[in-house]
Amino acid sequence: MPRVLSPVLTAADFDQAELTAMLLDGEAYRVGDGIAPLDEVPGPLVRAMGLASGLPSRLIAERHSAAWIWGAQPRPPLRHELCADSGARTRPSLDSAVSVREVILLTDDTVNLGSLAVTTPLRTVIDLTRFVIDWNENETGIVRELLRIGGLSIPDCARAMNRRRNLPRKRLALRRLASCQQGMPG
Repeated sequence: MPRVLSPVLTAADFDQAELTAMLLDGEAYRVGDGIAPLDEVPGPLVRAMGLASGLPSRLIAERHSAAWIWGAQPRPPLRHELCADSGARTRPSLDSAVSVREVILLTDDTVNLGSLAVTTPLRTVIDLTRFVIDWNENETGIVRELLRIGGLSIPDCARAMNRRRNLPRKRLALRRLASCQQGMPG
């Protein structure tokens, strides 16, 4: 019986020379740490699978990594942003290509795409508006795109933030969220 391949191929599927040859021959494109055949549509599931290879299962893609997976930004961040639920008690040994922080998550803050948990567009908006240090027009564009992808409104996000007790940097996030309103369709 023929083996069914994953939409994202890694060193677990082929040796590195074969993967590189597929890229050089124009038969595949790079997705995270893997490659995908040209006929594979680069949607959220494919991007999540590209990031998931080699990560511990308890880690969750968040902030700019989640924004890339959802399609709100065109390229992955230079350093992937991951988190672990505070109850997961994981201490992964990862290289400097990723940052990991411990967070408190609600059950509806994440969704599984393949084997990788990813923060929802709503949670991603909340985290980006709270924690991005260098807030600029690019960040505003990412948040607007996440709102569109998630079918969310700015009041939806504000209500979600206001329901959470002791949410650090909430006032800053609400100001940034309000600034995203400008230029959005009515």
